[in-house]
Amino acid sequence: MGTQQQHLVEVKINGLRPTQITVGRAEVEAKRQEWGRLSRKQRNIQLAQHWFPSVLGPKRRYYIVDHHHLGLALHEEGIGSAWTMVLRDFSMLELERFWRVMEFHQWAHPYDETGKRRDYAAIPKQVTGLRNDPYRGLAGFVRNSGGFAKDSAPFAEFLWADFFRPQVDARLIEQAPRQALQQALQLAHGEAARYLPGWTGTVAAPVTQS
Repeated sequence: MGTQQQHLVEVKINGLRPTQITVGRAEVEAKRQEWGRLSRKQRNIQLAQHWFPSVLGPKRRYYIVDHHHLGLALHEEGIGSAWTMVLRDFSMLELERFWRVMEFHQWAHPYDETGKRRDYAAIPKQVTGLRNDPYRGLAGFVRNSGGFAKDSAPFAEFLWADFFRPQVDARLIEQAPRQALQQALQLAHGEAARYLPGWTGTVAAPVTQS
């Protein structure tokens, strides 16, 4: 499996295969709101410029390795197709070996909304099957609020989600998200988080957003 030429392909969004089990529902809603504020011209530009990185898998299906939140948001906004950049062709592999190779490349994350590892069969076949992990959503908002730097490491936000999971009450995230975000920001800048990707170690500023 040597170096292969990457190429763009237009694919129906409901035909994109996820490589993870969960998303943060709040982050999906935020992307839907961003989309709703765009003009038709801006939407066309976004679709043309924002492609989904993918791997061609068994039965020549496209498995996306990033932008799951955007994919679900676009589907719920009625967008039928988008562009995907095919990074590698693993279509010659049988399914079990395919997933093992994907994990080797850090292109699969078979962990559920409680942070527990699951069988590959638990990974949904469409973006509409992605489950809500409120801590993944919290991690995304902490990053966007300056709690930690965006890191190129695959699934970095999931590591942060697992860090927050035992320390921030799930009911607080649902009932008082601003308060949960403030608590998570303080945790993110603490010494206990220094092992996580993107940790800055600086003092978090007060949350001012509504």
